[in-house]
Amino acid sequence: MGAYSSVYNGWKSDPEAFWMDAAKAIDWVTPPSKAFDPDQGVYGRWFTDATCNTCYNAVDRHVENGRGDQAAIIYDSPITGNKRILTFLDLQAQVVALAASIRARGVEQGDRVIIYMPMVPEAAIAMLACARLGAVHSVVFGGFAAAELATRIDDCEPKLIISASCGIEPGRVIAYKPLLDGAIDIAKHKPASTLILQREQQTCDLIEGRDFDYATEVSTAIAAGTDVACVPVKATDPLYILYTSGTTGQPKGVVRDNGGHMVALHWSMKNIYGVDPGEVYWAASDVGWVVGHSYIVYAPLLAGNTTILFEGKPVGTPDATTFWRVMADYKVAAMFTAPTAFRAVKKEDPDGLAAKSFDLSNLRTLFLAGERADPDTIHWLERVSQKPVIDHWWQTESGWTIAGNPVGIELMDIKYGSPTVAMPGYDVQVLSDEGEPLPAGELGNVVVKLPLPPGAFPTLWKAEQRFREAYLNEFPGYYKTADAGIMDEDGYLFIMARTDDIINVAGHRLSTGGMEEVIAGHPDVAECAVIGIEDQLKGQLPAGFMILNQGVDRPVSELQAEIVKLVREKIGPVAAFKIAVPVARLPKTRSGKILRATMQKVVDGKDFKVPATIDDPAILDEIGEAWKTYGS
Repeated sequence: MGAYSSVYNGWKSDPEAFWMDAAKAIDWVTPPSKAFDPDQGVYGRWFTDATCNTCYNAVDRHVENGRGDQAAIIYDSPITGNKRILTFLDLQAQVVALAASIRARGVEQGDRVIIYMPMVPEAAIAMLACARLGAVHSVVFGGFAAAELATRIDDCEPKLIISASCGIEPGRVIAYKPLLDGAIDIAKHKPASTLILQREQQTCDLIEGRDFDYATEVSTAIAAGTDVACVPVKATDPLYILYTSGTTGQPKGVVRDNGGHMVALHWSMKNIYGVDPGEVYWAASDVGWVVGHSYIVYAPLLAGNTTILFEGKPVGTPDATTFWRVMADYKVAAMFTAPTAFRAVKKEDPDGLAAKSFDLSNLRTLFLAGERADPDTIHWLERVSQKPVIDHWWQTESGWTIAGNPVGIELMDIKYGSPTVAMPGYDVQVLSDEGEPLPAGELGNVVVKLPLPPGAFPTLWKAEQRFREAYLNEFPGYYKTADAGIMDEDGYLFIMARTDDIINVAGHRLSTGGMEEVIAGHPDVAECAVIGIEDQLKGQLPAGFMILNQGVDRPVSELQAEIVKLVREKIGPVAAFKIAVPVARLPKTRSGKILRATMQKVVDGKDFKVPATIDDPAILDEIGEAWKTYGS
């Protein structure tokens, strides 16, 4: 831990000096005179006397510094067959033209703009155009249901919505315009206008006076030579609002500021991901998720990297070779995705033969986050790729890595099942339910001592009291991550489950993540999820749902007996594990998070609301049927 310890302890002993030094990487309009002001905001604010512009730092300064001809965004869509490369000069021209159109629609600094788009370059261009004007963008997944979109319209009250005629999934086209029209009809707040990108796979009719054609608007601005300067904003002004699910059903609008966000993300690209300006970085996610905001759009562009915007799936577009093909085609140096994506690849290609057909010599590191990375998946990926596989852990609220293996500082020893150690800016601790520090190796509540670092959210949109209640009140002086975990004697963190997923079996608090790790280690299991089901005698019992590898053809009862025996051997009889249910699919969000709480309600026969982010609602019916057959 030599280099890491030096950097981490340097931050801890003088956070002010650490972040002021990191801030030198940003081109400020007015540079900060100090890093942190403890008297502003709920827990303090970062770079409070500075002014800046995020779009300038992500686009214009690279053009001015001689990177204009470098690829900024590579668009690869195996779903449509389209490929496109935008240099920084191209990107600047497109962003300026769209900013001119947005401004012509009456959008000014501080106004909100909803972006309801598929995974196309125009989604990133729209984000940057808003940032150029100092407008606040809120990206909502293209294809979100009308009612869910309406909720977000009413909460952030956008002056404009930027959307597309359709999105494209494997085997189907999703018409966006009827959903958008339905949302505007439902919403109390009515945006003044919309910009619609017409896609050739399915166009749509425009409502005269409200809907405007994206391509026409942009080409008109380019032809007119309309220039739009970057608007200086306060470092503490909001850059975007990103809605995340709330326990009350009302989504929480996570706010990200401009200054601290740039400082943290720029620092992370070299220090955590180990990439240099000019190298190709690929985050296989969606701009609707925080990973897409942080590591498809902002961080790579701020650092002068080439970023890949991928419209496809790990399998099915066309097959399990897709990820390897993209890495080889574009000489990717570092790739980042959710563990579930590679589990899907592993299910289709258990022996990892596909990777051998591609030149991965430029690839240095594979990063995983978003779901707990079970050791079995990491071992498989290491063997197949012949590269270091790095798990790391962070949240929508943090915006960047809380715990990781800082490749650019020091590649530390890997402990399988651990995202490694806390990053500078994060004082991570494990507390009991009563708020007392727990000894090494004991399961508890993972918290972060305040203040949160630059880049983390300062509040929720128009909901400061909710911010306090959801994150700060339960453990005074700390941010509650709502994750449960263990810290070992070396400071390595193990995230075991969401605190809601810790189950109580006859008084014993057990981690579903620990059981999942054991089940996933069985050679016939591609992926699994463990939930706690109601039991009159023990309170709760664990039930495992498992997807089997391609080609497994054995009696279910034989496999179930092996799984039960394995869990009892590794976890112990206290787990009372005796239910293993084979399923074809697990219900997931579009980013790959398994919807365990919803599964639990299905199995327990309780009322539930289908989550807005679910990839395919039909999977919930499949879970119910599988439970009737094998579980109950």
